[in-house]
Amino acid sequence: MLPDPDPDRPKSLADPEQVARRRSLLEAERLHPLRRLARRIAKERSSDVPEPDPLDGGTEARLLLLLETPGPSIGRTGFVSRDNPTGTAANLFRFLAESGIARRHSLIWNAVPWVIHAPGALNRAPRKAEIATAAAYLAPLIELLPSLDVVVLAGRVAGLSREPLRHLRPEMPVIAVPHPSPTYVCTSPAVAERIRAGLYEASAILLRPRPSPTQEGG
Repeated sequence: MLPDPDPDRPKSLADPEQVARRRSLLEAERLHPLRRLARRIAKERSSDVPEPDPLDGGTEARLLLLLETPGPSIGRTGFVSRDNPTGTAANLFRFLAESGIARRHSLIWNAVPWVIHAPGALNRAPRKAEIATAAAYLAPLIELLPSLDVVVLAGRVAGLSREPLRHLRPEMPVIAVPHPSPTYVCTSPAVAERIRAGLYEASAILLRPRPSPTQEGG
């Protein structure tokens, strides 16, 4: 019997049984549009695009957290997830847990959503051309998230999405935080505090009463 899929610790996807259990949940309706977009990107870029985490909100998400790009180790799980067995994911797990943001309200994605690393290569930052190409996929992603209330941009590359988001959803709050990679978080206590502050701000937005359809229509 596979273990319970609700992780209570960082790096739970280091366990192959947890990965298998997570894969068994990929047919949830709220994931289908995102998976179709991922397959489209993978085909157009001739590269792998990891799956959204089935334990997160999928198209029902109210918070979108944009990271940079899938790291070289993504092939171990095939998911964009706070539960991946990496230092970045472990930091993100802890920061999100501290903020009180419910998993069902969040979606984690990458500003450059396809794998840019050659097999066996070390991690690297996306190139300008890759960032420019990836910008075209932001609009179709946002279109799949009708309940979106706030976007958190983690790191420099994700931060470049602020202006396109302003045009796509002018009324939507966009919060920039440092990237949760240990490379950055370990440089200064201020980095972790800025991430926490941004996620607490996002959490507060999610706690606000949502306007009713009557109020939205005037």
